[in-house]
Amino acid sequence: MDLIEHRNAKQIKIGFEFNRTLKEHLKKLSGIKWSATHHCFYILFSQKNAKRLEDHLTNKGYHVNRKKLSAAKVKPVQNAEKKLAEKPELTKTEKGLLWKYVNYLRGKRFSKSTVKTYYSFILKFVRFLDKPVAELKKRDFEGFIEQVLVPQNYSVSSHRQCVSAFKHFAVLFNLDTSIDFENLRPKREKKLPVVLSTEEVIAILQATRNLKHRAVLSLIYSSGLRIGELLALQLEDIDVERRQVFVHQSKNRKDRLVILAESILPLLQNYLVSYKPEKYVVEGKPGKTYSAESVRAFLKRSCKRAKIKKRVTPHTLRHSFATHLLEEGVDLRHIQELLGHSRPETTMIYTHVRKKDLLAIKSPLDRALGGLKKTLPDKQDKNLGLSGDISN
Repeated sequence: MDLIEHRNAKQIKIGFEFNRTLKEHLKKLSGIKWSATHHCFYILFSQKNAKRLEDHLTNKGYHVNRKKLSAAKVKPVQNAEKKLAEKPELTKTEKGLLWKYVNYLRGKRFSKSTVKTYYSFILKFVRFLDKPVAELKKRDFEGFIEQVLVPQNYSVSSHRQCVSAFKHFAVLFNLDTSIDFENLRPKREKKLPVVLSTEEVIAILQATRNLKHRAVLSLIYSSGLRIGELLALQLEDIDVERRQVFVHQSKNRKDRLVILAESILPLLQNYLVSYKPEKYVVEGKPGKTYSAESVRAFLKRSCKRAKIKKRVTPHTLRHSFATHLLEEGVDLRHIQELLGHSRPETTMIYTHVRKKDLLAIKSPLDRALGGLKKTLPDKQDKNLGLSGDISN
């Protein structure tokens, strides 16, 4: 057993050579989870969990090495986090609430991703509660935010999603109508997206050694796809003759056509012949969709090989696609259509990160130094900069 940082907390990593019997026995212990990022089972780090895990394994005759755990210092766990980690299984009533909530969201025709996100927040919220749902007040929702979301370093975006989940929960169960959920929602962050240069994109693709992985990253960048759109693509959605990719019912339930790069065709053909996917363009098991976590993991490895220091995700490739089109003079309205944005304001953010316009602006420091050098005598070195002696 070893320690890892995962999901903003210390976790006990459980490493072992593949053993189906051990794997099935391990999954019987409450709190055990699988990490696709670290390719291991793990459980929240606490001395109590370490002891539970050790007892669970040694009772079946498995040897446990706790040397690294014994030397580790435990960071104090917030009361709410401890409560969530150690609370027993959900009651029958709590399970009923959650099923009713999920069915309610599905009835509103939310996407699978949205249902999963909202459910995950309400699951934690239900486990956090110590009173009947009918008695909930605004302060109970605020307490969850203060004791769970903030200590666990959830992003502002996730915080906003959580409040949306709360609102639907409150409507479903007819809670206090005076609760103003908008006051619980923080303002949206105005962050500029991370954008790669074209040279960095090519470096990442060249550093991606696996044919399938390279095809995935090339498709995301060359067509400006969201990761979910790429994973949902079926073979029939690619029109080689017209150089188009058909994206079905993506965000906001919109269909759209995107470009298929001419330069990607040989790579795509090679991939399809080599891997022979049955239904989806990119598959895990035959006929099954691929994992988004796997894409993020191999992209991270490729960036490391390419010596890219920026924080790069699959969405960074989409941001780069849009920015590079804008720098090449493509109309903003066309980029909006290619990206599938509902509002032009969403696409406008790329006007703030395009490089060509910024490079055309001359810094006042350059102007000042240029003017100073013009005053120097003809025999004096005019190439001096800030690192040299520019005084008279």
